[in-house]
Formats: sequence, C-alpha cells, structure tokens
Amino acid sequence: MRRTKVTTLLSAAALALATAVAGPTTALAQDASPYQHGPDPTEDSIEAPRGPFDVDETSVSSLVSGFGGGTIYYPTATDEGTFAAIAISPGYTAGQSSIAWLGPRLASQGFVVFTIDTNSRYDQPGSRADQLNAALDYLVERSDVSDRIDPERLGVAGHSMGGGGSLEAATENSDIDAVVPFTPWHTTKNFSGLSTPTFIIGGESDSVAPVSRHAEPFYESIPDSTDKAYMELGRASHFFPNSPNTTMAKYTLSWFKLFLDEDERYAQFLCPAPDDSAISDYRDTCPY
Repeated sequence: MRRTKVTTLLSAAALALATAVAGPTTALAQDASPYQHGPDPTEDSIEAPRGPFDVDETSVSSLVSGFGGGTIYYPTATDEGTFAAIAISPGYTAGQSSIAWLGPRLASQGFVVFTIDTNSRYDQPGSRADQLNAALDYLVERSDVSDRIDPERLGVAGHSMGGGGSLEAATENSDIDAVVPFTPWHTTKNFSGLSTPTFIIGGESDSVAPVSRHAEPFYESIPDSTDKAYMELGRASHFFPNSPNTTMAKYTLSWFKLFLDEDERYAQFLCPAPDDSAISDYRDTCPY
C-alpha cells in the first residue's frame, strides 16, 4: 500500500512556497505529484460547481452484495491515467439522493466518486462502515470503471451516521488514505487508533449530532500524530450536507486532492487555517 504522511506533503509545500522567491522554478514545480490532475487551482476553481473534467455516471443495482447499490460518477477523460476513488455514505433514514450533489462535483475535479445506498436506511455506523469498505472493493474489483481507478488511492466520506461510519471504516481499513465525515454521529467517541488523514466538518447549530458530543470529541480523540483538521460551519444545522454547500465542497476537495493525489498545490487552502467568514471554528495539526 502507498501511504504518504501529510506532514511530509505539507512540509514540502511549505518549503516550496518559502523558496518561490528564488525564481520561477520552485520545489513544487520540480516535485509535482504523478497523480495530480487538472490546472493549477485557484479560489474560484475550488469553489466552482464543476471542475475541468466532463463527467459521466453509471448506476449500480441494489442487488449488489455488501451494500445497497448507488451511483458512480467518473471523469470521461481517457488520457489522464487513473484516478483516486471515494465512497460516500448517506445518513440515517436517507438515501444516496441526499448527498448526490457532491458526486459529480468531486468527479469533475478528477476523482471516481461512488454515492451509495445502504442495505437499510436504519443501518447504524458500524454497518455503514462495512458497506463503505464493500463499496470500495466493488469499485476497484468489479465495477464498470475499475480500469479508471488507482486501487492504492482510496477515500471515504459520509453524512451523519454515514460520517461516523466513515471514521470507523478508516480505522478498520488501512487501505483508506483519507476520510471526510460531515456532521458525524457515532456512539463511539474514541478514535485514538485512527492514523488516516481525517477532516471532520461539523455544524455549529447541529441539534441531531451536537458538535460538543460528536464532531469535537471525535477530532480531539484522534492522535496529534495523525494529520487532521476540524471545521465547524457557523449557524449550520445537521442537514447542511444535504444540499450544495460551497464551503464544505471546497475544503473537502482540497483535503482529498492533498491526501489522495498528493497534490501539494492544494495545501495553500488548508494551511494556514482558512480565513473564511462561514467558518466558526477551525483546528488542525498543520506544520506551518
């Protein structure tokens, strides 16, 4: 398995930025990731509803084994090599339609994205973790787009119980290289065994999974040796991930770009901490 520590990535990016004054040839330019896709990012490009890649989609039947089916969104480009893959779980009582907006948005930036349905809408986080892992296995082994995927670069995300499930999936599966839970809910509060780069996004006004009892203790329990960040959106409810949200999308994209594509061009949007009026709290282990 390929695993690169974020501290190494961000430190390299910091060095590149520090030496940029020396001339047009920077360390970033010299050491561009072999996995990076797309033009140099800007604030406008990471906020855009669509990125530089055209996207197609394919449906997966609910009869598939291990999870409840779903939709795979993927770049149509055939001259870009393979792409990292991300599986996303919806929350309790919800279907994939509740998070469908994020599929083509991330795919158009150069990822294969699988928004899944769960076996039951009432599945708990542990079951959703198993189903996210089953969905990743399906993507790389049996899906119609398996030849477009780099099986060594895998990520997971999820909303609510799906977010809690994504944390558990990454704890259990060392092949997962990045995880982004949205307003996560879980009865387990201690994720001290998690070594996967983790970006937790909570809502300040979440009354279903209050950040003080879920997102914050989850973040604090993850060791500081793990690359991690916590972002809280001001006045946001538990359900903000269920409709297009630019702040959530731009930093989710940046996290996956940095940790799945090893694309240091996106470090600038995460370190130092973003100065964004929509964010009420931000914490991280950024080495800057």
